[in-house]
Amino acid sequence: MTRVQVFSMLRPERTGDAHSTGGAHGPLLTATRRISEVPEWAHLERELFAVQDKAWRLFADRYTEGDGRLVFRDTLGQGMDGRDGVDDFYEPFFNWPTLYLLGGSAELLTAARRHWRGVTAQLTEMGMLSDGLERGYDWFHQGEGLLLFYGLCLADPHDAELRELALRFADFYLPGGPNYDPGQRLLRAPHNGSAGPRFGFSDEEAYFPWSLALRPYGLPLDGVDDIASFDDLAASPEHARAYGRAMWERMGRGDTIVNLAATGLATNAFLLSGEQRYADWVAEYVGVWQERLAGRDVVPDNVGLNGVVGEYLDGRWYGGHYGWSWPHGLSPVGSATVIGAANATLLTGDRGFLDLARNPLDAVLRHAEQRGTDGMGTLGERWEPHLRAMTAGRTLMVPQRHNDSGWFDFTVMPGQLPLALWHFSREQADRDRIEHLRAGSHWDWTAVHTQRIKDEAGHEEPWYEYLHGRNPHFPERMLRSALACCAERVEAIENDGVDPAVGPDALDIHHWQHLNPVVTEALLQLTTGSPQVLYNGGLAQLHVRYHDAEAHRPGLPQDVAALVSDIRPDHTVVELLNLGGTARSLLVQAGSFAEHHVATVRVDDGPERLVDGPYCRVGLPGNSRIRLTLTMTLRARRAACASPWETA
Repeated sequence: MTRVQVFSMLRPERTGDAHSTGGAHGPLLTATRRISEVPEWAHLERELFAVQDKAWRLFADRYTEGDGRLVFRDTLGQGMDGRDGVDDFYEPFFNWPTLYLLGGSAELLTAARRHWRGVTAQLTEMGMLSDGLERGYDWFHQGEGLLLFYGLCLADPHDAELRELALRFADFYLPGGPNYDPGQRLLRAPHNGSAGPRFGFSDEEAYFPWSLALRPYGLPLDGVDDIASFDDLAASPEHARAYGRAMWERMGRGDTIVNLAATGLATNAFLLSGEQRYADWVAEYVGVWQERLAGRDVVPDNVGLNGVVGEYLDGRWYGGHYGWSWPHGLSPVGSATVIGAANATLLTGDRGFLDLARNPLDAVLRHAEQRGTDGMGTLGERWEPHLRAMTAGRTLMVPQRHNDSGWFDFTVMPGQLPLALWHFSREQADRDRIEHLRAGSHWDWTAVHTQRIKDEAGHEEPWYEYLHGRNPHFPERMLRSALACCAERVEAIENDGVDPAVGPDALDIHHWQHLNPVVTEALLQLTTGSPQVLYNGGLAQLHVRYHDAEAHRPGLPQDVAALVSDIRPDHTVVELLNLGGTARSLLVQAGSFAEHHVATVRVDDGPERLVDGPYCRVGLPGNSRIRLTLTMTLRARRAACASPWETA
């Protein structure tokens, strides 16, 4: 009997479970306190919902056509980097379903669905998709492109088309599909998808560099004769072709660690269907990467087609595509291991999988150094405002990458990785890791900088400080920052010089991402007690979420503001305010997938009341407020992506 089969026997099935109607929605809790003075955070939160309802419409009007596709008169799929670009067409909308899920306009879900369909048709016409899924590319990028699809599935689990596609997409990776070798338990190539393994990195002649924009990241591969630098390749087509052939042979086949993000497809399929085979595969594939780590200090990033670590790299545990050596190191490796470990833990209940996610973080921390800003390497853009404001000369940095010369490319630890792991596990060891980072950092962890990179993360540290009582004004500061980001995007859209009838060319397809005015990080942190979704293919791991009980839809009802101020293992504190004069009612749900179990709830300072399930019903008369203190056990129930009103 497998680990996941044992878990499934212990978890209630959907028949008669919390997804049915009636008393399964928990006790009714009615607010009795009147609002004497509306807190500033509540005003700002409702304002953020309101301004974004206008902003996304402005974006859609400016950049999309009637069927939802982006205005784009160029084409993809050509040249040395001709497999790239699919993710960039979905990414401008990646967080639109999330805003709907939190309480955004019902029209936003319709729009997000239309844009997903339109872009899918657009990319299919360009030959980039087959059967609705990318033909074959790396999972660092595929994960980014799938966030919109995952968000739609969570926001609208009743949609039969989405469910059918979710299962079809996952089946490309299960035993019997084209990508997976069940004998060796590996994915056959770094580039994979609906067309199966696409060996190498291009459909053109093997060649590197594909683009001069890769220069900051140096050479992908060690041990190639007569090649000393990136510039040697850029200056010599002969060397570039030879190097490209070496990359094809040594990096272009076999398994690579970022393929762990493919478990998101199977996890999503299980959550929508309940079919055990998807959970079994996730446990098997994440488990084999744990076996590859066993006995090593660092999880390897590459495996040959015979299942041997370093098979094509002269035994090196590093050097796989989007692995430890090139181009980003810790960012893709850490993200893939957190995503894979979280998926396996969610579906099996086996917390041992989380050790796979801990290893990359602890590996680089063993080599951390105090460094100045002049010693910071690549991927430092996010930390520029933090370090500019730093009064000390040095701060803790970790190496991002490893090659034949050892660990290198030092920068600040990407905060979303240790924060996402701690939030998922809520274990003391994962909090201790963050406290270690905090102690070594000499920039202000309470400061909220108004900045936004495409993944819309980057404010984990001030949120962490708020949750631990060291940053009391964080909600107001974070909401003002989110409002400022949205306003900046709106202004940029209004002043955009790109011809709206033509759109950007193929070299500027990141244009739309930089102008997406939807901002959800602040709302996720404050209303659900959750971090931003990991951008390279993570599923939403929400601590709590809400449903409008009158409209039977996800999200906070109109006029209602929410603040999660504490998510300690023994209790969760949620404040709910109805700022309007009309009574509102809602469900508070524990977990994205009703996977957490609430034992009891205390209303304001009253006695504990029995819940014994994942839901509480809350009644909010006009101009009222209520504080809920929930005792909760994480992932004590079988996870499912379904509406609370869906019958078995």
